[in-house]
Amino acid sequence: MQVSILPHDQAGRLMIEFFTDSTPITAENFWAFCTGKKGISRNRKPLHYKGTIFHRVNPKSVFKGGDLTEGNRLGGKSIYSDSFADKNFVNKHTGPGILSMANIGPDTKDS
Repeated sequence: MQVSILPHDQAGRLMIEFFTDSTPITAENFWAFCTGKKGISRNRKPLHYKGTIFHRVNPKSVFKGGDLTEGNRLGGKSIYSDSFADKNFVNKHTGPGILSMANIGPDTKDS
């Protein structure tokens, strides 16, 4: 995945490994948004991370982005429906570079 800081500045490339064995539904949802393979939503918005923003950046700990519908952390979408259920919490944040899907409560995963 290519990441840009400003419209024309390349920040670099993110290499992402998916935990398809323990979180296959989450991995498929994220992969679909990385590739755009699901096209557009019912309301004609692209189901793709391309052009979305990072709405929260803390250089020492976290960055959040991926709001496909509103661009401000208040929206979101999943390839399955508006959101999808939590399946497990097997994988932990054990160090830098661990990627997670954030949500606003139980069973509310989306983009």
